Amino acid sequence: MAAVAVQSHFIFGVRTGVTNNLLFFDEQTVIFPCGNNCVRYNIDQGCQKFIPGTERSRAMQALAISANRRYLAVSERGDKATITVYDLQYEQSRKRKVLTGGEVPVHEFVCMAFSPDSKYLIGQAGGPEWTLFYWVWEKHKVMATVKTTNTGPISQFSINISISLKQSSLIKLDTQNVLSHAWMSEERLIAGTAAGRLLVFESDDLRWETSVTSKASTQEKSRSEETPPEPALLPRITAIVAYSKGFACSAGPGTVCLFEKTEEKDSYRKTREIRIPADLCTNEPGQAEQQEVSTLCLNPSEETLAASTNRGQLYHISLFTAEMSKGEQAQFEFLSHSFHSGVITGLSVCIRKPLIATCSLDNSVRIWNFETNALELYKEFQEESYSVALHPSGLFLLVGFSDKMRLMNLLIDDIRTVKEFTVRGCRECAFSQGGHMFAAVNGNVIHIYSATTFDNILNLKGHNRKVRSIAWNADDSRVVSCGLDGAVYEWNALSGKRESESVLKSCGYIAVALSPDSKTAFVVGNDCTLKEIQDWQILREMASNDAPYTAVAMTHSGRALFTGTAIGTVRAIKYPLPLKKDWIEYQGHSAPITKMAITFDDQYLLSASEDGCLLIWKIIDKEGRGLKRDKEIIYAEEILITKSDLEEKNHFMLELKTRVKELKVENEYQLRVKDMNYNEKIKELSEKFIQQIESLKTKNQMLKTEKEKQEVSHQEALNEVMEKHSKELQDLESTNNQKLMLEYEKHQELQLKSQRMQESYEEKLQELEVARHRALEDMQQLYEAKLQEKEQVLGQCQDKSWQQVREFEEMKKQMEEDGDLELQDISIHYERELHEKKEANLRLKGEKGLMENKLSSLQEEMSKRNQEIKKLKVDQQKLQAVIKSLEKDIMALKREIQERDETIQDKEKRIYDLKNKNQELEKFKFVLDYKIKDLKTQIEPRENEIKEMKEQIQEMEGELEQFNKKNTKLELTITELKLKLKASDKEMHKKMQRVTDIEALVCRFKTDLHNCVGFIQEPKKLKDSIRELYERYVQQSDVVEIVGLDADIQQEFSRQREHLDRTVASLKRKLVKDAEVHRGRHVKIMKENVWLIKEINELRKELHLARAHAHNIETQAGIGRRSKSESSTHLKCKRSTRLNLEAERIIQLQRAEIRSLQHMLHSQGQAPPLTAPSPGTKLPTLTM
Repeated sequence: MAAVAVQSHFIFGVRTGVTNNLLFFDEQTVIFPCGNNCVRYNIDQGCQKFIPGTERSRAMQALAISANRRYLAVSERGDKATITVYDLQYEQSRKRKVLTGGEVPVHEFVCMAFSPDSKYLIGQAGGPEWTLFYWVWEKHKVMATVKTTNTGPISQFSINISISLKQSSLIKLDTQNVLSHAWMSEERLIAGTAAGRLLVFESDDLRWETSVTSKASTQEKSRSEETPPEPALLPRITAIVAYSKGFACSAGPGTVCLFEKTEEKDSYRKTREIRIPADLCTNEPGQAEQQEVSTLCLNPSEETLAASTNRGQLYHISLFTAEMSKGEQAQFEFLSHSFHSGVITGLSVCIRKPLIATCSLDNSVRIWNFETNALELYKEFQEESYSVALHPSGLFLLVGFSDKMRLMNLLIDDIRTVKEFTVRGCRECAFSQGGHMFAAVNGNVIHIYSATTFDNILNLKGHNRKVRSIAWNADDSRVVSCGLDGAVYEWNALSGKRESESVLKSCGYIAVALSPDSKTAFVVGNDCTLKEIQDWQILREMASNDAPYTAVAMTHSGRALFTGTAIGTVRAIKYPLPLKKDWIEYQGHSAPITKMAITFDDQYLLSASEDGCLLIWKIIDKEGRGLKRDKEIIYAEEILITKSDLEEKNHFMLELKTRVKELKVENEYQLRVKDMNYNEKIKELSEKFIQQIESLKTKNQMLKTEKEKQEVSHQEALNEVMEKHSKELQDLESTNNQKLMLEYEKHQELQLKSQRMQESYEEKLQELEVARHRALEDMQQLYEAKLQEKEQVLGQCQDKSWQQVREFEEMKKQMEEDGDLELQDISIHYERELHEKKEANLRLKGEKGLMENKLSSLQEEMSKRNQEIKKLKVDQQKLQAVIKSLEKDIMALKREIQERDETIQDKEKRIYDLKNKNQELEKFKFVLDYKIKDLKTQIEPRENEIKEMKEQIQEMEGELEQFNKKNTKLELTITELKLKLKASDKEMHKKMQRVTDIEALVCRFKTDLHNCVGFIQEPKKLKDSIRELYERYVQQSDVVEIVGLDADIQQEFSRQREHLDRTVASLKRKLVKDAEVHRGRHVKIMKENVWLIKEINELRKELHLARAHAHNIETQAGIGRRSKSESSTHLKCKRSTRLNLEAERIIQLQRAEIRSLQHMLHSQGQAPPLTAPSPGTKLPTLTM
């Protein structure tokens, strides 16, 4: 046995594809399948208890709970499908019975149900047979089987109170695909269809029908009946659950509707709509709302409604809060946490925090806490994630996506990208033990990066095929990798050289793990073996029998090794590896295990699988205690938060504090005002109450006096009644005494009659006895006479016999003499024959031996035949019992046939009456057919008009599309021109400002130059003044301006180009939005056209009725048809003129807008351009 074992501690995930995969056990405990287990999850405490599945089962198929919520039935798929019944009364959920299909080959049971008394279980087998089994499950006895369908599939079934496996009725729904149902009472059944219809049946008759979509008008309802809507837009009713007030059902993606009974007998009213909320941690929050509800269940007190979806999520809501939120939209909440809905591809743990990181093909990355068993963070991305690695500090995360690899920060409430690396499809990545480096796999190349500078330090090349696993040693000096090429390499993490290798080309390695001293490597591959490699030589191999290994992990203490298999099991193997195959196998997942990891303190084993579940195993020793820790690990509580988020939160806290202070002041003021108001009200009420008390006192006194009077009157009346009663009693006693006397006299008379009758019967008996004695004596005399006659005959016969004896003796003597002579002759003859017979006897003895052998074989055959006869007799007895039961059934069926004959006679009478009515209706039909022919001749011109109108509508739609295209083009040109106008206005203002500055500078320079001219006679002063002028007005920037002008132009050009690029990008986005809006408008127009066509159909019906009515009036009044044609042409002209006027008005508005834009462009083009003075121009000379 292994020195270390594991036990299931906690699991994250839900198994989809299981029928009834969510059940309430009690008020706060739910049961759902996860991996290869059923989980009993307490919602309040957040703890789990496991009901393990059977070993080597392929998958769970369905769940069912009994009506008393004590027994749980779990069906599992396999070569021979089984149904296991558990007793939930015990904490460990003890296994009670295992049911199978017996001799019938069954591979799966798709759904099950208990009877209301929990004694019987009914299970539906899968295709192609679709056999229904009916068990007395406690006795493990199959009561009956029946084939339910030939086509399949069957989505759900249940047991009503009355159980019989005969097909009592069949409700045919040719156009309806029923997906779910629920029993509302013993005879009432409600069913949901794939088209979003709810059907209520009672006694096999359809009583009520509605749609779960929003209520429409009566016209829309009639239109929907005439033209069925598109099936893609209809909500599917995949789950229904009944409760005391009504029922709840799914109503399409992410929606559950509550229905309650109405005052009418067979109808229900929709009271509330509950939706799955949008997920804010995803790029597309609306995806969560598109989940389809697969199962609904209620707790025993009907206070909480829980739901599971097709993406493996669990939700719940309190029905009380749903009913109270009248104005707001009621929304579900997560039952525990948000789970993965796809294959988990990556798993990682850290040292400083109790965190687990996982990534999945559902594009999400999730951070779990294995101490609190909670989901800390999660975020969904646009690309699929293949690998994940946690930094040892627990503050950073490395994720490999399909297009690149990203390094992220784990913030307090978000996962934010820090750096992106161009590593496509990274299937494996890992941080070093110190966290200063990380390795990432790109196909058959391993890239090593620095975690501080993000530089690519090394590229390790040597594998011929894809690298599947990498591992760092304890001091981060070596990296070990394995791949599908059958190679295990040891790389130097400093130089990038390959130092050691172990190659086995016949095997493709999948995972690698290192021992704590990094001297031994453990690898698993596709050859179903675990290999121990020491000194880079295969030291030992351990075969896995039948299940290929997919993952391997070793404890940090080196005491045990854990492997994951392709059938979802975990094996615990002690280390050093034993010579024989010695391990403990645990069934945890229902699909191949993809990743395994062990926490730094060796307390927990983590396993992730393709079934989307993350399972936390507690590592224990033989005695069931956790492993001893060398050092007590204290986890860090630090978190990352950005400065902006911290400032926002601090600002928000300050605002909240100020708001709290203001609310305190307001509340105190309002309390004071209310106290004053209440005191005044109390005074008023106290005065009123005092007045009322006084008035009540007076009333009380009056009532007391009335009471006394009434008591006196009642006493008098009571005395009178008592006197009457006593008199009536005396009268009744006297009458009763007289009646008793009469009855006593009758009794005496009856006694006398009975005595007389007894005496007469005794006399008759005596006469009968005398007659019997006489008859006996006569018979005795007769038989005695007969005896005497027989004795005489007997004497005569004896005499004859004596004579015959004498004659016989004489004959005997003569015969003896003759016989002696003959004996001599015969003895001679027979001696000869004896010799011949002896010879024949020898031959016959040989034949006798052969015959004895044949006899023994025949006796054996006879014994076998006797046994067969006994078996046949037993079968005959069984068949006789069956025949008796069938005879009883035949008698019952005969009774039913008699009843059916009576009903048939009633129906035939009714049919005869209906035939008479049908003959009358056929007469009416002949008349109506004649009228319909006349009406059809009148319909043809209207149909031609409708065709012309349709052609006009199509032409108008084409013109509308052209106008929309023109509008979009004109809007684009308008925006471009507006942007150009703004840019030119800015440049104009700048140039004008520059001109004013230069003019002011020229004026100042002129004045200073004029002052210098005054020193023209003094050269020194003139020189100094000119030097001052030069220093004052000629600056270094003016000299450099000539050189920097080109750089400014380039900067301005790049700025204008960036501006134009941004405008082009914004215009493209706007174009996309406008296209979407146009598409939506087009769809809306198409819907309106559909609606108009429906309305035209209705108008046709109305027109038929109106024409028939008009025809009747015309025949009576003699009105001609000319007026009708004129009115139709007039209506047609009106409609065409109205449409033409609207089109002309739109065209005129567009032309006016185009003219105004052209005018603006023309005015901008005529404005004189402002030019800046060139730097090479000279100032004009001063004239004195």
